[in-house]
Parts: sequence; C-alpha cells; structure tokens
Amino acid sequence: MSNENQIDHIAIVMDASSSMNGLRRDVVKVVDGQIAYLAKRSTDLDREVRVSVYSFADQVKCLIFDKDVLRLPSIGALYRPSGMTALRDATIESQRDLKTTSVIYGDHAFLTFVVTDGQENRSMASADTLRNLLAGLPENYSVATLVPDHRSVHLAAQAGFPPDNIATWDTSNVETAGASIKAATDNFMTMRQQGVRGSRAIFSTGTDAVNKATVRAALKPLAGDKYRLIPVAPQDGAVKDPKTGQYPKIRVDKFIKDDCGMKFVLGTCYYQWNKREKVQPGKGLAIVEKKTDKVFVGTQQEIRDMIGLPDMTVSQKADPNPDYDIFVQSTAPNRGLVPFTKVLVML
Repeated sequence: MSNENQIDHIAIVMDASSSMNGLRRDVVKVVDGQIAYLAKRSTDLDREVRVSVYSFADQVKCLIFDKDVLRLPSIGALYRPSGMTALRDATIESQRDLKTTSVIYGDHAFLTFVVTDGQENRSMASADTLRNLLAGLPENYSVATLVPDHRSVHLAAQAGFPPDNIATWDTSNVETAGASIKAATDNFMTMRQQGVRGSRAIFSTGTDAVNKATVRAALKPLAGDKYRLIPVAPQDGAVKDPKTGQYPKIRVDKFIKDDCGMKFVLGTCYYQWNKREKVQPGKGLAIVEKKTDKVFVGTQQEIRDMIGLPDMTVSQKADPNPDYDIFVQSTAPNRGLVPFTKVLVML
C-alpha cells in the first residue's frame, strides 16, 4: 500500500475531572497545539489525518469525532473539567466509537492517547471489561496512556495497557504530556512509513521502535575513527553489595583517566541506557548496533522521535532490545558507570 493511501485516526482522551480545573487553559493550549502540529505533519507528509477528542469525568463526552485535522476547531469552548475520573469508561467508549469508522478503502491505523492526572474512581465498566477490550483490539489499533506516577503505571499495566505504551507526565505541567504525545506520534508516523500498522511499544526503546529499518532510514553510521566503545569492568578489589548483588558504580572521569589512560573531556562520554533514567532535552543520544559495535547518529530530534522521547526532561525506562543499545551523553564528571555495561567516547 503506498503512503498516499495511508489514513491515520488519532484520538486524544483527556481527563476532565475536577482536579484538572486549574489546568484547563493549559489543556486547551496543549491539545490545540497538538492539533496544529498534526495538521502540519499531515501537510508535510501529504497524508490524511483524522482526529477525535474525548473528555471524561463523571461521564464521557465526545468533543470531536474523526474529523479532518485541517478543519478542526479549538477545544476551548468544549473542555469543561468537573467531577470524578471515569477512565475505564472513556477508554472503552473511544475504542468502540472508532471501530464504527469505515475502513473499506485505504490503509487505516488508529492511535489513541488516554491522559489522566489520577486513578480510576467513577467508571461503570469493570477492569476485566477494559482488559478484554484492549487485548482484543485489531492489530492496526494502538492505545497508549499517560499517568501521573509509578504506582499508576503499575495499575495501567494491570488494566491491560501494553507496558511500553505507558508513560508518566508531570501533572503540574501539561506541556510534558503534550510533548510526549507529539514525540510518540512522530514515532508512530515513522513506523507507519515503514509499513507498520499498529504498535504495542509507542514509548519504547525496544525492537518495535529501534530496529534495522528505522535506524538505517533515519540515522547515519559514524566513522570508526570518531569513537571508542569501551567495556566497563568492576574496579580492582570491588565487592558486590550484599543487598543488590551489584558492583559499585565507577565515576566516568576516573574511569576514562585511570582505567583507559585517556584525557577526560566533559560531554564526550555516553553511558549505556539500561534502566529508568531522567533524560534531559540537551543531552546527546547515539544508537549502537550490538553485533557490529557500529555507532549511528543523527540530529537529536531524529533519535528522540524514533523512541517517543519528548523535548523535555522525562523519566523513562530502557526496554530490552536484542539488536541495539541506546547511549546517553554524560554532562557531569561524577556520572556513575554501571559495571558490565559499556561507555561510548566520541573522539
């Protein structure tokens, strides 16, 4: 199917409970901004994008349904927070509505973002109903959620949201949710150009997002004389922590100078992303092919779009990927390197 026949249906399902009242203007600004950005992407890519917007509190309201992104109104007059949090009902209703959309012609894909600043406390539908619905969605449906904290991440996974389609956002700053939606949408559209119709890894460093096709389409290999990739071994005499079973971390400046015999230059070292990390927008990123140790780079936006990483500080985990590792620039001399990982040094 050629790209001009691809039709993307994108839904934003927004919490409108009373706790969002103080953020109302910010929500309107962010959602309107997302719509404007999608309109630009639709024009740039010359493909049809249709948008739905829902709000949920005591009840679920469809504010806009499957409308051409180039003809959407502001949600300013439509979004009115008040009440509790019927998250399950909203997710279910949005997916049931989208399933009524005709897909007789074209290559259709459906992407939904459910955004909440709290936990379920109002829905009529059971947790099993939501779980079964999410598990039974067609392969061209992707549902992601942004939740306020790590406890909510666990609850969202229990509710049936794919773990790699769950991210957290700073509930004091709606723009963090907007940035995550923007980056994840770009990631999704990139995958669509590669023939992918749906994803269970919208916010991901796993193989759905980082693979041979996406890496080689967006990035360039770095010449071998421009970097060194060095294994990090435990320090001589180091003892494992009896509680964690891990060796102590090693300061990056000490490791480069003492263990590698190199001059330490701040900003040239990249650590291997192997756990949940806070990644600031100014930090460089690089992707390393495990089999060849070949390093791939591009603009930071290209890599961020690939993994659904927004242009602001977020705490995001690294997902298992058998083929590629992601490295993050260290901007502090006391960065702790984890033994049995690698450090990437740009020359």
